[in-house]
Amino acid sequence: MDAVLSRELLEKYRTSFNSDPKNILAQNVCTKYDPFEVCLSRRRLQESQHVFTYKIETEGKPITNQKSSGRCWLFAALNVMRVPFMKAFNLDEFEFSQGHLFFWDKIERCNFFLNTFAAAVRRKEQIEGRLITFLLKDLIGDGGQWDMLANVINKYGVMPKCKFPESFSCDSSLKMNQILRSKLREYAREINELVCRDGSDADVQSLIQQQMSTIFRIVGICLGIPDETFTWTYYDKNKAFHSIGPITPKEFYDVHLRPLFDVNEKVCLVTDPRESNKYGRLYTVDCLGNMIDGRKCIYNNQPVELLIKLAADSIRNGEPVWFGCEVSKRFAAKQGLEDLEAQDFSVLFGTDIQTTMPKADRLLYSESAMTHAMAFTGVATDESGAVTKFRVENSWGDDRGDKGYLVMTTEWFKEFGFEVVVDKKFVPQDVLNVFDQDPIVLPAWDPMGTLAL
Repeated sequence: MDAVLSRELLEKYRTSFNSDPKNILAQNVCTKYDPFEVCLSRRRLQESQHVFTYKIETEGKPITNQKSSGRCWLFAALNVMRVPFMKAFNLDEFEFSQGHLFFWDKIERCNFFLNTFAAAVRRKEQIEGRLITFLLKDLIGDGGQWDMLANVINKYGVMPKCKFPESFSCDSSLKMNQILRSKLREYAREINELVCRDGSDADVQSLIQQQMSTIFRIVGICLGIPDETFTWTYYDKNKAFHSIGPITPKEFYDVHLRPLFDVNEKVCLVTDPRESNKYGRLYTVDCLGNMIDGRKCIYNNQPVELLIKLAADSIRNGEPVWFGCEVSKRFAAKQGLEDLEAQDFSVLFGTDIQTTMPKADRLLYSESAMTHAMAFTGVATDESGAVTKFRVENSWGDDRGDKGYLVMTTEWFKEFGFEVVVDKKFVPQDVLNVFDQDPIVLPAWDPMGTLAL
């Protein structure tokens, strides 16, 4: 059969389209309005309520806004961490500095890339080969994973936002990242040429240190440079004055936050239903990370039902939960509803999308991947105790959903949820034992290596 789209075949398509009045109506509407908005289900919006069986006692204020940056993984983590901190310090409102962690992640990630690239060319990976082509494609994005967050906090600590506020390039990182990508590709070429000239490991490290001096200058100009020490003064809910410092961000974390929220006591569980990746096994992704000699991104693969249970257990015990998902699918953004029935594409287009393949196949065919991190702060259960929906704190400002909070059904999370971070005390011992395994290394381009933005 001829693969060419002939005039006769195209005319057949045109005639079929015009013969159905529903197509004409749909065309009239969709040429004027957003197709996803047109597909919104009025029924599901009416049924959606921000009422939950269990909520953490105190939710963080104010609602945060990552603006035009891919820092959701940092925002979600700091939003979770501030909950016990605000309670302990008797605060009405508080934010940790997202820019502080962003600065150090950029510095560390550039160094990680240069060293990872050097190691790749030393083991004779070809510049035109798949691995290096992948590494050079998007080598300094904003996104991240939980283990990357732990790396930065364990080394650099945290600080209040008022001590290192946002900058233009924190809020809108596109141009800074363009500058960094250009320099890093230039530097990758220099490293490759040095290795090809049989430069020693010491020569390569000396070159990378010179390159990193320029990288530090670029990032420092764009974001500012966090102070080595700071003094934090504040009023609590009772209007009492307090002062902490001078203190380093690392000391601030170790003394004032770690006893309340220790990143090393939290574990990341993922759910990857592909047949090749068995449950109860440990995985990592080649070349994925943000810090030389830091923690690897480790994935303890478990059924999605366990992730839901442990997230609910955590919330019942007053602890919010960092999690990763594919946020944009079946999402009524303005109304703040993540629901498999949020849109009805079949009514408009005569065919469905996004849920027509099993989750495992969507991963295989590049139709699904973890793209965004947020925080669970509430959970609803039915009469039998089964979890039906979650309350979600997002980092896109307060003009969506319930003043920035979303509703996510359990069925939605089963399809588009990929990971949760919970305290070890909630996790069964047999699941914790999986972390003792030697991780199976997935290729750098595996979808499980996608970073939350």
